[in-house]
Amino acid sequence: MSGFQIRRAADHELERVVRLRWLWTRERGQDAGDEQRHMRAAAAWAREHRETHLPHIAVDTDDTVIGMAWLALTPRVATTTSLTRVSGDLQSCYVLPHWRGKGVGGALVRSVLDTARAVGLSTSRCTPPTTAPSSTLATGSSSTHFCSGPT
Repeated sequence: MSGFQIRRAADHELERVVRLRWLWTRERGQDAGDEQRHMRAAAAWAREHRETHLPHIAVDTDDTVIGMAWLALTPRVATTTSLTRVSGDLQSCYVLPHWRGKGVGGALVRSVLDTARAVGLSTSRCTPPTTAPSSTLATGSSSTHFCSGPT
């Protein structure tokens, strides 16, 4: 990887991670509200949900957070053969505009896939929005779905 690293976000980095969501909202021309209030509230939310929402980040050589992708884990309905099924969704995959096209988004997606496998999820389907170009998976809003156990 050139000029960036991918890793799971640490607790002390969450404010910087959730700031990307604020920037993304502004980039889309929407009202993002107060930046500091969002960062405090969203980081607190992330801490409360740390067992089910796993943030992955891309950082540059100065340790600036330049991208994010979250793995959200959700219990699934039991089947006759499994009472403990879990699904995972890739959520909020975002890369700062000047880092797009440099492999950051793809590296984030691979990191989420690696984590999904590590926690016991098997990749079963990928469902980006039908209206999205293929590059959206790495740079914008998308949803990739992983399932464990029989679907």
